[in-house]
Amino acid sequence: MPGGEFDWIARLLRPLTRGAPEAIDLLDDAAVIASRPGFDLVVTKDAMVAGVHFLADDPLDLVARKLLRVNLSDLAAKGAEPYGYFLTTAWPIGTNWAERELFARGLAADGAAYGLTLLGGDTVSTPGPLTLTATLLGWVPQGRAVLRRGARPGDLLAVSGPIGDGWLGLKAARGEIDSARLAERYRLPRPRTDLTDLTRGIARAAADISDGLLADAGHLAKASGCAVAIDLDRIPLSAEGMAWLAAQPSRTDALLALATGGDDYELVCALVADQPVPEALTVVGAFAEGAGVTALSGGAPLVLDRLGWTHG
Repeated sequence: MPGGEFDWIARLLRPLTRGAPEAIDLLDDAAVIASRPGFDLVVTKDAMVAGVHFLADDPLDLVARKLLRVNLSDLAAKGAEPYGYFLTTAWPIGTNWAERELFARGLAADGAAYGLTLLGGDTVSTPGPLTLTATLLGWVPQGRAVLRRGARPGDLLAVSGPIGDGWLGLKAARGEIDSARLAERYRLPRPRTDLTDLTRGIARAAADISDGLLADAGHLAKASGCAVAIDLDRIPLSAEGMAWLAAQPSRTDALLALATGGDDYELVCALVADQPVPEALTVVGAFAEGAGVTALSGGAPLVLDRLGWTHG
């Protein structure tokens, strides 16, 4: 491989700083970031491991873009505008230059698309699977970050788009169902950065749907000291999701699978009940006094053995 670690940094990563002075050309072991008067700095971090969060043979440019996008989804839920990121790569021993170059091209593509600047990080080798982490930074007007803990009894629960496509997309990527669009949906999620202003303007609490709708709605409820009830008959589905649902022997079991599968990267939020609901959002439930998550179908509560993905 040309030059090893420092050549990888100089030739493939340094261009991703886009000349930002705070990155110090990646020649130092830290970045120096000036404060931005009137704004809070929002910091989020996600890790991805080959064979767990992406398929081991997924193209590395798409893996790089997914790494940025799952973090961008967290920023969108907070109402924060993307700013920059720190990257850690643990490459399997023997990873060649072409693979690293493809990965860097993916970072460059979404760095340009979302206005993200690489600020620093680390790179190591590992005898295990490819392991990646990104720490993203974003700016939000001071005191206006949308947290998980702002929901109140009586608030509505709303989502920003189709539920279950991420889980179905994993099935498609594995060849278990036939849908190129769903496979792409899994490999290349679309963070709802288009709703940043909307989230900050009307949501009392918000999260992105990474672990599953029931799990992430439950995170809002727990942080807010409330209970939440979700009507599975009201969750929005894509055309592929509706077709898959119609082909299943048990509608209730299938709806639960879609609502607990995860990897949707839509937003779930709490809204004041007496305000107009924007077209971008669909109301699927409500918060109440108490604790816990209830899922309903046909007006009846369901027995839940899981709420979504857990990390062990």
